[in-house]
Amino acid sequence: MAYRAEPPDGGWGWMVVLSAFFQSALVFGVLRSFGVFFVEFVAAFEEPAARVSWIASIGIAVQQFGSPVGSVLSTKFGPRPVVMTGGILAALGMLLASFATSLTHLYLSIGLLSGSGWALTFTPTLACLSRYFSRRRSLATGLALTGVGLSSFAFAPLFQWLLNHYAWRGALLLVSALSLHLVACGALLRPLSLAEDPVVGGPGAQITSLLCHGPFLRYTIAITLINTGYFIPYVHLVAHLRDLGWDPLPAAFLLSVAAISDLVGRVASGWLGDAVPGPVARLLMLWTTLTGVILALYPVAEVPTGLVALTVAYGFTSGALTPVAFSVLPELVGTGKIYCGLGLVQMVESIGGLLGAPLSGYLRDVTGNYTASFVVAGAFLLAGSGVLITLPHFFCFSAPTSKPQDLVTEALDTKVPLPEEGLGED
Repeated sequence: MAYRAEPPDGGWGWMVVLSAFFQSALVFGVLRSFGVFFVEFVAAFEEPAARVSWIASIGIAVQQFGSPVGSVLSTKFGPRPVVMTGGILAALGMLLASFATSLTHLYLSIGLLSGSGWALTFTPTLACLSRYFSRRRSLATGLALTGVGLSSFAFAPLFQWLLNHYAWRGALLLVSALSLHLVACGALLRPLSLAEDPVVGGPGAQITSLLCHGPFLRYTIAITLINTGYFIPYVHLVAHLRDLGWDPLPAAFLLSVAAISDLVGRVASGWLGDAVPGPVARLLMLWTTLTGVILALYPVAEVPTGLVALTVAYGFTSGALTPVAFSVLPELVGTGKIYCGLGLVQMVESIGGLLGAPLSGYLRDVTGNYTASFVVAGAFLLAGSGVLITLPHFFCFSAPTSKPQDLVTEALDTKVPLPEEGLGED
């Protein structure tokens, strides 16, 4: 355990960034590329798209709904053993999925077991990273999450190649082997104790104060709406392109094009989040609005050039909103409550992750195409943008970004409220 008065903004924090980079690749890189398996599962089990969509949705929902468990365990035991345990569970789920004979088996293995492993890895790692950085938090988060873009670029064609050569069962066995590397990622996490930690209280006191904090609740609602439509292209874009007559490999490769653009967007947004003065929520609202508009335009584009252009734009804006989304939370609640705060946000937004893909698949089954699916997905992101406008200091252009000494001083000067006191609206 390292003891610091404030986040060091470097040092071992860069090793935590490295760990988060590989961890994000092995969790969300796999999830984003799982659309390649979607068509295979529909054919293998002869089930409608809506039912097959529940595999990825359950995995995302369990990962997010179980995040408070990972947060509480990390607060008590530190993030290292929690993340290493999660890596074992994630690999075991993929291993068991390769023996599935029905969709129910995939729901339990990939959705429940691997999802539980992801819940113990993602939130504790991102929370640990946020505690190591303040001035360069958006950049560090952006660099860490570039693992999602790079792995999506590599995994989509790789998974398609594995499916062509080893079928879906053999491909899942190799994905299980990849997931086991999450154990090594967890070993790199070193717990950090900050001066404000004793002041914010235990997990119970933190959760109580957060549930009475108006800006935190509004931020959680916004992220839930965004999450409902965010993953739709990664689940259904390949199937949408197949409906338009594309061959499987070019359709999967288009996901890799989005991944490259996603990578650029994350780094650019991380740099802007630290360079532009004022609340990071303004950048989050900008990227979210652009992503929603792009999703709504997908049904209009039918020629390859238009689809490629939209996919490049979607990759950039959807990648850009991710690092600033995680940087907004420490500005609202402080680094002392980041474990519980991030865990609660992930739990509530699991509602969006659970319903988004099945709703999209249902609309496809009813209408016969993905037009309504993409329009509704864009509408959810635009609704989330509207809620972000209500966050504190959103229209105050002179408000500086949070500095580490401000967070520590504020925490030391503020008592932890009793359950009946709350934190007030703003």
